Amino acid sequence: MNTSTLARWQPAPALRWIALLLLCAAYLQGGLDKAFDFNAAIAEMQHFGVSPAAPMAAAVIVLELGASLLILTGFYRWLGALALAAFTLFATFLALRFWEMPQPERFMAENAFFEHLGLVGGFLLVAWHDWKARADA
Repeated sequence: MNTSTLARWQPAPALRWIALLLLCAAYLQGGLDKAFDFNAAIAEMQHFGVSPAAPMAAAVIVLELGASLLILTGFYRWLGALALAAFTLFATFLALRFWEMPQPERFMAENAFFEHLGLVGGFLLVAWHDWKARADA
């Protein structure tokens, strides 16, 4: 397989959609969990010092579910991807400050921190690919 063959190869649309679904899975699950247990969502906001807790919990639910739907439907996919990238980056620095933690919590938080940075990179790639596809169309 040479580079021109690789450049022309496109995964099946179903495979692409499944990949996007997997990328959004944590946000769909998190948004639904928060929506179905709003008191727990408020408690989570309070735990991380986010105020006012109830409106912020509602905003996070809308963001997680809404941005995921934008990505999965392809309607303003780039916007949904950038929204989840920004949210994930902010939430990662808020919740996973591993450098302030003792061991063994530090080890787990540091791993999760860098895993979340990987999600940010994935969403940036989705946004870039969507912009490029629109420009090429």
